[in-house]
Amino acid sequence: MVQMAKWKVTLIAIISLIGLSLAMPNFLSEKVAKSLPDWLPSSTVNLGLDLRGGVHLLAEVDVEGVMRQRLDDTEDDVRSALREAGVVRRTVGVSGQTVVVTVRDEADIAKARTALESVRSAQSSTLFQLTGIGGSGGALELTEAEPGHFRLGMTEEMRAQVRKNAVSQSIEVIRRRIDETGTREPTIQQQGEDRILLQLPGVDDPERVKEIIGTTAKMTFHLVVTDQDQLGNSIRTGRAPAGMRLLTSAEDNQSYLIRKRVMVDGNNLVDANSSVGDQGPEVNIRFDAKGSRDFSEATTENVGRPFAIVLDDKVISAPVIREPILGGSARISGNFTVQSANDLSLVLRAGALPAPITFLEERTVGPGLGQDSIESGKIASIIGLVAVIIFMGMAYGLFGVFANMALILNMFLILGALSLLQATLTLPGIAGIVLTIGMAVDANVLIFERIREEVRNGRSPLSSVESGYARAMITIIDANITTLIAALMLFEFGSGPVKGFAVTLAIGIVTSMFTAIMVTRLFVVIWLRRRRPTTIPI
Repeated sequence: MVQMAKWKVTLIAIISLIGLSLAMPNFLSEKVAKSLPDWLPSSTVNLGLDLRGGVHLLAEVDVEGVMRQRLDDTEDDVRSALREAGVVRRTVGVSGQTVVVTVRDEADIAKARTALESVRSAQSSTLFQLTGIGGSGGALELTEAEPGHFRLGMTEEMRAQVRKNAVSQSIEVIRRRIDETGTREPTIQQQGEDRILLQLPGVDDPERVKEIIGTTAKMTFHLVVTDQDQLGNSIRTGRAPAGMRLLTSAEDNQSYLIRKRVMVDGNNLVDANSSVGDQGPEVNIRFDAKGSRDFSEATTENVGRPFAIVLDDKVISAPVIREPILGGSARISGNFTVQSANDLSLVLRAGALPAPITFLEERTVGPGLGQDSIESGKIASIIGLVAVIIFMGMAYGLFGVFANMALILNMFLILGALSLLQATLTLPGIAGIVLTIGMAVDANVLIFERIREEVRNGRSPLSSVESGYARAMITIIDANITTLIAALMLFEFGSGPVKGFAVTLAIGIVTSMFTAIMVTRLFVVIWLRRRRPTTIPI
């Protein structure tokens, strides 16, 4: 006799109830959904950029800027090492991708070689920790074309890795910043060698988001040179003396001459938040152990001297150190608004970009267009659903009704799964749902046709149903597994809308197998046990 185990019936009931409860918030208003008790599901399906509206951005990472910064750091280290080694008659500069050193006194060549080797070893060790390439001092190479003429630069392999890391780190920092803004389900992915594609659904202030994303947020702390003659000469010539930098204020373009040496690095920040103090909005920062130690030493040794806080080559504040600051925390005040203070604390918490980025392309999708797409998708889904229901009812009678009931349940299960997984529904995703409607009854068609064959062969109703399900099962499983594999490949290697299609298709395959094999069969078994028919209306 056709029957189903009690545990199967219980499992079907539990899965169906969970799916219905997860899908229900999608049919409620946002206000009602938020008012539901905490123990009830309240998540709805996330809509993608093409359905919800938002911003599409294409950004380019200045990877060459990273290389230039590395060269500048190497040049500074070389100058310091040669000065400490007592090499006086020397010329240090940058040529191409290398730092070029010329030593004019033969007696200093050996000392210069030793000093340059120490720089090469130290920087190679640092780069190896960052990239995992160039172990045993192989990240940088030191060459000597002739006595006293040295070149120091990264190997080609290391330059390629630094460029790659710059893009991957930029993606991670941008992702953290976007998450801080509350944007749900953004698409952030690399495009080409040095470009990043961003799709931000629901964004209504693209300029603010661009500012947050595009801010490098590299913060450093430097001593201010108080010699007004040096400052005046630097302003007139546009060039700062060796070991110094000429910068302007972010507020009023006031010029500052600062020491190039970084006293405290913003990379040691562990937290930043905004507040309102006596002088208006301000940003509170906190350092890690190393940053706290450096900040304490810098403020202790330089009481009474101005201390410049530099963000992206702009001085945002230059307070005078009144007393040592030992707690590892500091407060930045300036001409902040509440929003600018919030935005600055946001980008500081997320970390600095390894390189500046430039926006190459910007497209805005209005919510009206997205709503039109949703309405079109609804219409297509309803038409497809109604057409399938009519066909199944006409082709298979009562059994077609059972299949239609399972199909409607399948739609709820798909919505529930999308809500539970917080997957993003895109326009191609809607196409995947429409395709699933047809696929959902495909298994039932195979089963019902097998049952018809058995009936024609003269078998009893119970025997025909048992045999029909048994003979069709292998075909159903094979067909759905192959389609599921295709969906997984699309998700793995596709991008953006293709992934949205793959997600809905994969979910639809799983739910349709459940409803076709388990739910429809349950309806058939209940009908057979209650009616005990002599013929099958199929």
